[in-house]
Amino acid sequence: MPVTLPPLDEVLASAHVVTLPMRVRFRGVIDREALLLDGPHGWGEFAPFVEYDDEEAAAWLASGIEAAWQGWPAARRDRIAVNATVPAVTADQVPAILDRFGDCGTVKVKVAEAGQTLADDIARVRAVRGARPEAAIRVDANGAWSVDEALIALRSLAEVGLQYAEQPCGTVEDLVALRELLDRAHVQVPLAADESIRKADDPLRVARTGAIDVAVVKVAPLGGVVRTLEVADELSRLGVRLVVSSALDTSVGMAAGVAAAAALPSEPLACGLGTVALFSSDVCADPLLPTSGWLTARPSAPVPDPERFAASPDRTRWWLDRLAGCWRVLDSRRAA
Repeated sequence: MPVTLPPLDEVLASAHVVTLPMRVRFRGVIDREALLLDGPHGWGEFAPFVEYDDEEAAAWLASGIEAAWQGWPAARRDRIAVNATVPAVTADQVPAILDRFGDCGTVKVKVAEAGQTLADDIARVRAVRGARPEAAIRVDANGAWSVDEALIALRSLAEVGLQYAEQPCGTVEDLVALRELLDRAHVQVPLAADESIRKADDPLRVARTGAIDVAVVKVAPLGGVVRTLEVADELSRLGVRLVVSSALDTSVGMAAGVAAAAALPSEPLACGLGTVALFSSDVCADPLLPTSGWLTARPSAPVPDPERFAASPDRTRWWLDRLAGCWRVLDSRRAA
């Protein structure tokens, strides 16, 4: 079911722009901005990263409109396993980060941060292994490594024991080349794709190559829960496991990810839906924080208090202009 596009004036009238402080810098962000939509069905979120143009960011608006105006498919399970997420912090900061997530059995570790070294990554991953000896550990490079850099890094990190490496290289071709080199070198690290799915014109292409074992799907970049479930179904048919992840969402946006994970026909691997723990404060009084590594599915997003975290007037104007630009992109696609 495609997202029905409400009139622009109606969407603008529903909008509330907020700014939330992060506990630590994550993906270069220390204050996370989001635009929340108060629609007839509930609350939705529009929060593409500021560097994304309107063409890319329009899918995020479609996702927020779906939540606020249409709602989500019924859940097939009432709770979702989630992973802890460790940003590109120093090794000594790892235990405190993990403590905020409680007893999660899976940990994702950010690596390949600009200005850091492989030694920093290895130290961080080893600190996670030391703090959680039994945990499944994933690393996420956000496509920052070349093929040669990824091969060197994964040879070293494999010694710690990895569940998989997420988007070690930026392109599908590089992922294929890396898979061949890892197999040739007998380095047993499964590969996962994120950007090669959510930023691709053809989100299935990377899975068709056979280079990946796991697909990471994100609701907002794909345009909503229904679209995510469609992509996930095709990926499953291609033989890859699924993880539903977030894009540094508030609890309003995170609820859409939980809804998608709860509606999948088969239970996903532990999902990247615990990152509300990285905020100093959340916009909802009842934030979506994991309990012992689990989140409870909800039929709609929790109700936020946007006035408490209202953005400055100039940032509010910027986001409203951006919303209008993305609405026009969606309108032009509908008319095409």
